Amino acid sequence: MCGFVGFTGLREGREAILHKMADRIIHRGPDMEGYHLSGETPADAVALGFRRLSIIDLAAGRQPMYNEDGTVVCVFNGEIYNFMDLRTELKARGHIFKTRCDTEVILHGFEEYGTKLAAMLRGMFAFVVYDTKTRTMYGARDMFGIKPFYYTQTEAGELLFGSEIKSLLEHPGFRRKVNPEALRPYLTFQYSAMNETFFKGTYKLPAAHWFTYQDGQLHIERYWDADFRRKTAKSFDECAEEIDARVRESVAAHRISDVKVGSFLSGGVDSSYITACLMPDDTFSVGFETPDGGHKFDETTEAAELSAKLGIHNFREMLTKEQCLDAFADIQYHMDEPQSNLSSVPLWFLAELAAKDVTVVLSGEGADELFAGYAWYEDTREVARYKRIVPRAIRRALGRFVENKHYFKGRNFLLKGAEMPEKWFVGQAFVYREDEADDVLKPAYAKGPDAFELCAPVYGRVKNFCALSKQQYLDMNMWLPGDILLKADKMCMAHSLELRVPFLDKKVMEFAEHVPARFRVNENGNKQVLRHAANRCLPDEWATRPKKGFPVPLKFWLREQKYYDYVKEYFTAPWASEFFDTGKLMQMLDDHFEGRALNQRKIYTALTFLIWYKRYFIDE
Repeated sequence: MCGFVGFTGLREGREAILHKMADRIIHRGPDMEGYHLSGETPADAVALGFRRLSIIDLAAGRQPMYNEDGTVVCVFNGEIYNFMDLRTELKARGHIFKTRCDTEVILHGFEEYGTKLAAMLRGMFAFVVYDTKTRTMYGARDMFGIKPFYYTQTEAGELLFGSEIKSLLEHPGFRRKVNPEALRPYLTFQYSAMNETFFKGTYKLPAAHWFTYQDGQLHIERYWDADFRRKTAKSFDECAEEIDARVRESVAAHRISDVKVGSFLSGGVDSSYITACLMPDDTFSVGFETPDGGHKFDETTEAAELSAKLGIHNFREMLTKEQCLDAFADIQYHMDEPQSNLSSVPLWFLAELAAKDVTVVLSGEGADELFAGYAWYEDTREVARYKRIVPRAIRRALGRFVENKHYFKGRNFLLKGAEMPEKWFVGQAFVYREDEADDVLKPAYAKGPDAFELCAPVYGRVKNFCALSKQQYLDMNMWLPGDILLKADKMCMAHSLELRVPFLDKKVMEFAEHVPARFRVNENGNKQVLRHAANRCLPDEWATRPKKGFPVPLKFWLREQKYYDYVKEYFTAPWASEFFDTGKLMQMLDDHFEGRALNQRKIYTALTFLIWYKRYFIDE
């Protein structure tokens, strides 16, 4: 796991600029650095920088990496799990390999296959390849968006790109300005939901896309998309058997490393399943000290019990509220953009704990999106009864009748019964309603798109999917790369730790998208076929345990004077009034503090934006 930076154009002092950009992300690669400078005119000048965290071929895997005659150069962040197969094929076609690194497969693969390469790769990746002869740059991001890729263009037309936005800030041509359209949807989603980031003019390369850049022109194309319409004829048990085989094979591929590999472990089925397949020497778990001494915010006991059953050593740590408060600013700095998923907080400390013992960890991200593991995917008892009693045609007619009547009582019930998620479902986070966001924002920042506007193009690609698959597809394209994988990458790389996610694998996905909806969610609950597969190596209580997530006792903390004062300092800061009606922010905080409301998510979402803004626009 590494990080790269780069830019085009011939600028005075470009070597020094490149070094500063790479140094800004040294946490992504503390083991080694490398640089490439080529071109003598603005039209052909390219600068590439790299920070390496050594995982495979520790001695020879230096980047930037070159082809045989030095005319093609590559920087790459991630892991390619089918690189040995591709290497064999490329060698048969006459390509000469000098290392055992997967990076070299990308280098020669581009020479052989051109832009078709991205679709051939199995793994997690973001990379850039530059051909000095044709002056063509090619890059891509993996199919799920596990690895990040950011880019922008300067007023002079230079292309800047890198693994983290903070590295781009070191380029003198970078324009540091808040994107006024980003804040409104963020308040609903709790993450940056547009391709354009919170930095105006800076973009994320979408997952499953490649790009080319030549003669100042940027071209972007999608190379893969999920398709849940084609269903397997296999029985439930046969599907579980197939999933188990593919997950085990994926874990075997993901464990390849020249350094020590461990596993994150909670009490849930996903990380437990990965751990049982991997059987590492060590697992890592964190929980919270809670005011009542209960276990609502602590799964370390279950993690320790499973580790003991498997004969694995479990490292565990109980977190204090003081630790978490002190880390808030560092967490938002490493996120690059505001993000208020509270699970980022324990993940920060979990990565810190694991990095003391291992360099690579496996985790269970992605299982919920692929196999339908979220509570939102299930019908309530009332909706299920409504579907049984009322014919679908009538339910659809009632859904269409209320779809634009936003304040109609029972609207969401009728929309859910009509199987029209595009009218009520925007993903796993829904913090501020549209009217609530508009009420608390200043007019200049209340003009961004609302959540349903951003979701509409995604739903537009899957009009023929069933309701469950539509929800999963939306989460795979928005929630997964925008929230889950972003925080996983940023929190782990902040501690120079490589995180691998075996569920988010090309071969696992190839079967997951063909599993019938009734095998994913039914009257027995969610993620049924995966639980059945996991039960082959896990005890019943782990395979059937409901999803808990990474709960954080923030609602208790915000009712203590110390934490109230911490938030108040941000909410009443003079610069906060540029974005918010600070009186309404304080009313939310006071209502929560005094026990009149449960506003912790709304408070934290506004707070994280202000922490981020202070760090990037005031402290710097």
